[in-house]
Amino acid sequence: MVMTDTTLPTPGLRSTLRHLWQDQRVWLASALILAALAVFDAPQAAGSAIFAGNALLNTAPFLILSIAIAAWANATGADNLIAKAFTGAPILMIGLGALAGGISPFCSCGVIPLIAALLAMGVPLSAVMAFWLASPIMDPSMFVLTAGVLDLEFAVAKTVAAIGLGVFGGTVVHLMIKGGAFADPLRDGVGNGGCGGAKIRAPKPVVWRFWADADRRARFGKTALTTTLFLAKWLTLAFILESLMLAWIPAETVTAALGGEGLLPIVTATLVGVPAYLNGYAALPLVGGLIEQGMAPGAGMAFLVAGGVTSIPAAMAVWALARPQVFAVYIGLSLTGAFASGLLFQLWTSMT
Repeated sequence: MVMTDTTLPTPGLRSTLRHLWQDQRVWLASALILAALAVFDAPQAAGSAIFAGNALLNTAPFLILSIAIAAWANATGADNLIAKAFTGAPILMIGLGALAGGISPFCSCGVIPLIAALLAMGVPLSAVMAFWLASPIMDPSMFVLTAGVLDLEFAVAKTVAAIGLGVFGGTVVHLMIKGGAFADPLRDGVGNGGCGGAKIRAPKPVVWRFWADADRRARFGKTALTTTLFLAKWLTLAFILESLMLAWIPAETVTAALGGEGLLPIVTATLVGVPAYLNGYAALPLVGGLIEQGMAPGAGMAFLVAGGVTSIPAAMAVWALARPQVFAVYIGLSLTGAFASGLLFQLWTSMT
């Protein structure tokens, strides 16, 4: 009897496909999502692609700047100095990181490349986490808009919540590191820090005029290329997912879940704010309308804080750069901080 050849892939093909998935799974995931949308919902496929493209263009200035900073720091050796500067007083660095995050003009998307650059330079995870948690919640333009749509008291309270969450999260991570956690917090190929960061590498002389050295020029180009590809793949996937959340979760659904008064709406708003991402600017009129209809101000605060920190771009940044344990801590800190912010703001408003 003649045996017919099966269609099973050869070991070489299986190995190639396995390596392709391992190396390019993020790009493949984006392509598969768009392909599935093209089959079942062509208008949404086009809309998601346009949304992602526009978002990448809007983020491009942040990308270019932070990629250049990361490549320059690596090529000159200045990353050693930056990492060393963050090792003297951890609590001070956490406070400065939270303050910088609370007042910086970076949105949840724009903070991704900056965080990647900081981690690549070996800045400790505790200080980065403080910045990471605070930055998506508030920025100067958000402060002005919040004061206009809601009121100045709410804007100030949200700024305090952003900085407070950063200090709280950074301190928790610092204590966990001292207890032996996060010995290797970053994914393979992301930076070269450790110990929550940052093992301080053996200091080497800084060469500011790196372009005069062929090896350093090559290092600059390699770092710029790898950083660009890394950020581009994760941002593309994040923006595609964000477009689907905005398209498929109507504002009316969020509104229905956040009504009422008391403690339960604060808990609900904290939990709803995680999956039901709304652009921070778009969420303000929604929250303002709910408060006018009688929703507890604390619930509005909890929703805005939770939604900002755990928005898809912000959460994807953590998942892309850090190991799952760090991601779990990030989500836990976000939920805890959002609930605490809502509860404290509710107590404040009830006393005034």
